[in-house]
Amino acid sequence: MLKKDIKSIAKKVVQIECDTLSKLAMSFDESFVEVVHLIQKFNQRLIICGIGKSAIVAQKIVATLNSTGTPSIFLHAADAIHGDSGIIRTDDIVMIISKSGETSEIVALASLVRTYGNTMVAMVSNRTSTLGKYSDYILFVPVEQEADPNMLAPTSSTIAQIAMGDALAITLLELRGFSKEEFAKYHPGGSLGKRLFMTVEDLYQNNGKPQVNPSQNIEAVILEISRHRLGATAVVDDQGTLIGIITDGDLRRMIQGNKNWNNAKAVDIMTANPKSIAVKSLAVEALGLAQSASINQVPIVNEGKYEGMIHLHDFLREGLL
Repeated sequence: MLKKDIKSIAKKVVQIECDTLSKLAMSFDESFVEVVHLIQKFNQRLIICGIGKSAIVAQKIVATLNSTGTPSIFLHAADAIHGDSGIIRTDDIVMIISKSGETSEIVALASLVRTYGNTMVAMVSNRTSTLGKYSDYILFVPVEQEADPNMLAPTSSTIAQIAMGDALAITLLELRGFSKEEFAKYHPGGSLGKRLFMTVEDLYQNNGKPQVNPSQNIEAVILEISRHRLGATAVVDDQGTLIGIITDGDLRRMIQGNKNWNNAKAVDIMTANPKSIAVKSLAVEALGLAQSASINQVPIVNEGKYEGMIHLHDFLREGLL
């Protein structure tokens, strides 16, 4: 097969799926609005079910809804009709995803949910299917053609189902005024969560506390910098107050420019009144300080007292840089 033929096949697949999404964008009706209002008004759990590829789509939609403030649970349709339907509570809304709406497990589950009396939503491509008829609301997903030439492999249909789920989640997010702070609450390990909540105190605890007093000699300074491997040491007075900082760069410049450096003291080469940041500050504030001042190390202080030091590598490790 020629390269141009391979590219042509790939382009055709994407084009078919794009056409499907375009039709989906034009299909949102009053039923979609009613489903959104139903979920928003009663703030009930969504139990989302599917089988086959639609089950995988259901898991993705559940993950998106949960991360944007809509409590959701995935329930595999086959498991549901073999005992796991006990997870469904009286006030839960049950959403069942199926292209045809006629798969035996899907029909059995829809019949079961109807006997439970739960509000049922069908995400389906055939409104007149058994699933569609059993449901209280329909999220219609029009699919005229799969990208598979044999019309067997779910391709366009699953893309459209995912898009419908995203539309539902983001519409609910905007209606609720779901903020980035709330989003970060559900993603404390993500970049946004760390930017909004991680403090300087979270970063420096494992770095040690490199420090010398002003009168110590250069050998002591070099040993302290080497021991902690942060590329710098703080200079503190007898009360523990930060008065200066000495970096690797300071040592190199001193050696290059001073033939009598063996007699130098920490106070002779330190940068006095260095940039520093309070221990309770956000980590991103410390990063901003380091970047704006073009420095690799930021001393940490608590009411003027030296507490420790963070390095640019700490921000890199946490994904903040």
